[in-house]
Amino acid sequence: MAPEKLAYMANQIAKFFETRDEDEAVSGIAEHLSKFWEPRMRRQFFELVEKEPDLFTPRVVLAAPQVRPVQ
Repeated sequence: MAPEKLAYMANQIAKFFETRDEDEAVSGIAEHLSKFWEPRMRRQFFELVEKEPDLFTPRVVLAAPQVRPVQ
């Protein structure tokens, strides 16, 4: 998937949680990515967050360590 598309999708999830306090939002983002993103998407997400964190909102970056790792 194009990096910009993946970042857009993650940032849209963060937008859904923007009215929540930071802890709740970060947990919600991580839970959504863990439950609904397939392993290939999560693998690419982890690579992008590490290499190009500026593509993501701060809350998405904070959520990354809580996302279920790819086995």
